[in-house]
Amino acid sequence: MRHILFLVSILFVISCGDKKPSEGKFLLDSSGNINNVSVVVDNQLWKGSVGEAMRKVLAKPIYGLPQDEPTFTISQIPPPVFSGFVTKNRTILKVEPNKEAGIKILEDVYAKPQKVIVVSGKTKQDIIDLITENEAKIIETFRNTEIAERQRQMAKSPHKFKSIQEKLGLSIKFQSIYRIAKETDNFFWIRKDITTGTTNLIIYELPYNAIKRNDSVVNQIIRIRDSIGKVHIEGPVEGSYLVTENAYTPFHGETILNNKPTLETKGIWDIKNAFMGGPFINYAIEDKTNNRWVVIEGFAFAPSVEKRNYMLELEAIIKSVKID
Repeated sequence: MRHILFLVSILFVISCGDKKPSEGKFLLDSSGNINNVSVVVDNQLWKGSVGEAMRKVLAKPIYGLPQDEPTFTISQIPPPVFSGFVTKNRTILKVEPNKEAGIKILEDVYAKPQKVIVVSGKTKQDIIDLITENEAKIIETFRNTEIAERQRQMAKSPHKFKSIQEKLGLSIKFQSIYRIAKETDNFFWIRKDITTGTTNLIIYELPYNAIKRNDSVVNQIIRIRDSIGKVHIEGPVEGSYLVTENAYTPFHGETILNNKPTLETKGIWDIKNAFMGGPFINYAIEDKTNNRWVVIEGFAFAPSVEKRNYMLELEAIIKSVKID
């Protein structure tokens, strides 16, 4: 019996010795509200120029919303109390002063899934410079984490609509609480009721020659979405329909969705002949294989409340698209 116990203990030591420090570590599930970042930094640094630089990046107003809303809600935590449950937040930005200047993006350090960005520097200016220079990387890292988390949450109760796949040759993931408000051979309007209004998705296809890549591409997209709105998205009174708010300059950029070049447009919508409005995000996906554009748009109607998290949910849904 002693020999057996001795062999078992030797095997255990060997197996543990072969593992990397992070392997075999049990991690609890991460937690935290969507778009809430924990900032681990000394109180004095937080109150000064370092904290100001962090707030400029993390709390920068999101473009494309009717009212100013911060990119992230920030919870500041002094290092001495950063332990136990508070380490389990999904997104953490940690400042380490009096160390070599650098920035690290770590994964699943205290919980899973989790992204921890560590910014270090010998001086305050080192830390400020790194935060400022890496603004886009910091925001993208945390936003992608939140989009993935929202997709994970929604996957718990997936929709079962087959007609989207059958008619448009694509799959897209959203919750079963969404309903199809309107459906044709190449157009879908999908809605979810929320406390103060609705969140909405529209999906349709266009011939490949409908959008030309030139200096007027934004105007082309706006004209198309307004014509779609007039035909398919009726308002609350007769003669009212969805249009683009022309007093607000849309944001336009390019990205990749489902490994395909995609035109991204953000702006404000309103209802012609009625007092309604809100933010929209529009993706026109260049589907050369099928000689078409696939357009997926999300828009929210949520008067008198913040719309940031509703728009992130719609973006998470759109970014789940898979085209046959």
